[in-house]
Amino acid sequence: MQLHFTSVENNIRRSASICSRVRSFAVVAVSLCGLSMMTSAAHAEVAPTPATCAALQAKYPQFKGKTLVNAINPHTPGYETIDPKDPSKYIGFDIDLGETIGACLGFKLTYKAVTFAALLTTLQSGQADIVISDIYATEERAKAADFITYSKVFDGVLVAKGNPKKITGINTSMCGAVAAENTGYVEVPLIQALDAQCKTLGKPAPEIQLYDNNQNCIQAILAGRADTYVNDVNTVDSAVKAYPDKLEKATAVSIPYSVGIAVPKGKTDFRDAVMAALVELQKSGTHAALLKKNGLPVENLEAPKLLLAK
Repeated sequence: MQLHFTSVENNIRRSASICSRVRSFAVVAVSLCGLSMMTSAAHAEVAPTPATCAALQAKYPQFKGKTLVNAINPHTPGYETIDPKDPSKYIGFDIDLGETIGACLGFKLTYKAVTFAALLTTLQSGQADIVISDIYATEERAKAADFITYSKVFDGVLVAKGNPKKITGINTSMCGAVAAENTGYVEVPLIQALDAQCKTLGKPAPEIQLYDNNQNCIQAILAGRADTYVNDVNTVDSAVKAYPDKLEKATAVSIPYSVGIAVPKGKTDFRDAVMAALVELQKSGTHAALLKKNGLPVENLEAPKLLLAK
């Protein structure tokens, strides 16, 4: 798969030249580089990059001055959504993280909005170069892409106010309940796995309704079509905040996955460059600062790791 690279403006090249000439003043130099690269389609606010990014650009010069495509599902508040002030732009932590990684390595990002289930197929088909979209890294998904993980996963269980079905987690309390979930989400097989346990108890299996995005799942509960929605705890908390009189979080559960960045298989130089940039952004505190800016918990961060197909 060819990366979607295009030329950038001469002023960016001139900024890069200035950065190299004032390398002894590395922090200033990298700040200039970062500012010159804030011209993405989303125009996200890019935090200052660590001085070591200059060394990474020297190590991976093939990505400097390029434009890449990030496939996203922009329906997750806090992570990636359409900017309510400008529907042509996207905002959120994943947007900021991608922009900051790009500034560190010297590339820009544009965006391709797709359904969640189409994120990895879009990457595989060559229509995107990277996926930064609150996607959980699993061994099954690693068959389609290489993952760089960076955060532990905690799910929230969203229910109607008062929790009329008394749901307490992904367990037999879901027997006979209707769960709204996104197509392709890891929660779907976890809920389906309850079928046998419910049958043993003489209870009906959970019913799953599949939707294309988080907002549709939340609306299903609001409309009374579904009893629960299990997803990233921050997404659930955001829904409760938006509808405090109609929704509540029954509980939070830990599931054995990590959030990751997906990159094309076989593009090991790009994978290694993104991994190296993410390590430096964590060391510098930039990663944590972006989480705080978007109202997301810092304590879930974990050291970047690779998840590759076995």
